[in-house]
Amino acid sequence: MPQISRRHLLLTAFAAASLPAMPGFLRRAEASPVFAPAVSDWQRYSLRTNVTLAKAGPAQVWLPVPAIDSDWQRSVDDSFTGNATEAAIVTDPETGARYLHARFDGDAQPQIELTSLVETRNRVADWEAGTEPQEDPAVLQAALQGSSLKPLDGVVLERAQEITKGAATDRDKVAAIYAWIVENCHRNLDTPGCGPGDIEATLASAGIGGKCADLNGLFVGLARASGVPARDIYGVRVAPSEFGYKQLGANSPTVTGAQHCRAEVWLTGLGWVAMDPADVLKVMRAETDTWIKDAADPLVAPVDAALFGSWEGNWVGFNTASDIKLSGGNDSLPFLMYPQGQIGSQSLDELDAEAFRYEMTATAL
Repeated sequence: MPQISRRHLLLTAFAAASLPAMPGFLRRAEASPVFAPAVSDWQRYSLRTNVTLAKAGPAQVWLPVPAIDSDWQRSVDDSFTGNATEAAIVTDPETGARYLHARFDGDAQPQIELTSLVETRNRVADWEAGTEPQEDPAVLQAALQGSSLKPLDGVVLERAQEITKGAATDRDKVAAIYAWIVENCHRNLDTPGCGPGDIEATLASAGIGGKCADLNGLFVGLARASGVPARDIYGVRVAPSEFGYKQLGANSPTVTGAQHCRAEVWLTGLGWVAMDPADVLKVMRAETDTWIKDAADPLVAPVDAALFGSWEGNWVGFNTASDIKLSGGNDSLPFLMYPQGQIGSQSLDELDAEAFRYEMTATAL
């Protein structure tokens, strides 16, 4: 296995976290781009999800509702309209995830629209904070558990032990895992949606490829297997990147296919810290026509450093849930990031927005 310089990664991450954000869009003529989100003002977004099913008759729809309230995101309001026989926003008692559940039994073509008002801002780790943030022990314990797609034994445990060998602290472990993901994995452009999130399958895939649910999911699984609390946050991009990277933002008000999951880890003295190695790999694979395979490339290096501890507020998180059973649904879901639908007893394909007929839009207010 390649040797990873944890010290180099930490130093670059710390340096990036202290750099000021570059206003406006990045000018490609500059030799050394800067991607370093700084603490920003709150920005409000209206996130709308509109669903129209193909035919009348018994049907159900479940739409994710933002359920993250923190120092970087807060919910303002949720409302819905449509012709459902009954509809309500449900909070899952096990995971805290929220979703709009609508039932249709009439003769009209089923239609419903959910509108969520959410405020977000850039998230930046203060590596020198030296504070002692508190968290519910049950929340931290949950962030150390395996799930149906994140087993913490077998090949996952073996790889985690291999990667973190010699790491003295949780921060060292996380840095080693992050660096290993960036150096040894890749974004697979052929993976549908955000990927299934099966981390054993990801490790066994050719070149260890996938998309964000696979790659950030693997990061979370390796961290948990190393004894570091970690969790995925499932959400959607809602605005362009202010730094000009087309792959790091939603470049249209229509965000139907802009779902993205991020990750965070709990570090003593810091609390929950932002992480997103999957977006580093997205820039490497898709930002240009040429696949960049070196994270030290001038286009990639700033993103590689900054996404260890920070992220832009151009994204709305829905929940951190795994293995969630939707009210009235068929089977449990490994995660809830896309609209879900069911006609009769047949589940609809959430990745086929045309056949499912849903649209998501985001507007900055």
